[in-house]
Amino acid sequence: MDLGISDKTALVFGAGGGLGGAIARSLAAEGTKVAVADINAQAAQATVDAITGQGGVAKALVWDLADLEAIPAHIGSVEADLGPIDILVNNTGGPPPTPVAGQAPEDWEKFFRSMVVSVIAITDAVLPGMRERKWGRIITSTSSGVVAPIPNLGLSNALRLSLVGWSKTLAREVGKDGITANIVLPGRIATGRITFLDEQKAKREGRSVEDVSAESTASIALGRYGDPGEYGDMVAFMASARASYLTGSVIRVDGGLIASI
Repeated sequence: MDLGISDKTALVFGAGGGLGGAIARSLAAEGTKVAVADINAQAAQATVDAITGQGGVAKALVWDLADLEAIPAHIGSVEADLGPIDILVNNTGGPPPTPVAGQAPEDWEKFFRSMVVSVIAITDAVLPGMRERKWGRIITSTSSGVVAPIPNLGLSNALRLSLVGWSKTLAREVGKDGITANIVLPGRIATGRITFLDEQKAKREGRSVEDVSAESTASIALGRYGDPGEYGDMVAFMASARASYLTGSVIRVDGGLIASI
């Protein structure tokens, strides 16, 4: 199936990591030019190298999402080198695992700025061009915690959920301009983040990482953690011309982990 995005430009955040990198590679495999944004320069370049090694077009950007003042310059750099941004994939790093109660107001403000305000500000910066061209895709990666809050991920559960309400509202505002806005949420995808969370849980509970992982795997209908490429391919479809009637939705890529309908 031709996804119809070979002439498009995508900006993917967290693209030096497991999920973001997989998304960037999946988009590039469809012929999309990809701006690979990450706070880690080496990680971003590694994703670029993987893409260009397969004949794709990509550009690395070192981008600290907490630095809102840098947004215009970064977007200008992408557009100068790759063209106007047609596909925006908002994929932010997660806060450390903590209970929701008793967290310092400064921590709430810090992560709200980097995980929520940054996403809104960057989206607002690229929307005028999308509206002018009458085509655009805004895809925001969150967490299964927005449907079923995950114990000891209090900051993440609360902050990521705010993006669901924002995205749903945005979808109604920009739909007539040919722009879609959707949420995609991962379950237990085999990335460094999931490994870290399993390790932290094992440490808290005095168990082995293997035991924690086995317990988690047993709760997944498909009986395994997901491959990052499976997640990336779903996002590539959501970004495609074929997904033109998909908006205001929350798409789960969780292997059947979430028990609720």
